[in-house]
Amino acid sequence: MTLPDFSPQSLDDLKEVLVFVARDRPQAARQLVQRLKEKCRFLATTPFAGTSRNDLSPGLRAFTVGNYVIYFHPTETGIRVERVLHASRDLDALFFE
Repeated sequence: MTLPDFSPQSLDDLKEVLVFVARDRPQAARQLVQRLKEKCRFLATTPFAGTSRNDLSPGLRAFTVGNYVIYFHPTETGIRVERVLHASRDLDALFFE
């Protein structure tokens, strides 16, 4: 089974999603993070799914899940998840800091 590789920042992103959503809806927060992780596992088996985001980083791809976007690079063994962000986030500030 091909599994995604998560960057330390993407793991922090998932924790932030969990904490933020859990303020109002703890069960929904756990389900959302589980769904995001499931999509990452799917992407590891189809590393060229999603949209090219070479404007942010060479080879970067993006895949939308609800209001969140998984940013990843295809690798020889699947994908490396770089970030998991709400779609409204300022990408320039996050990718070019």
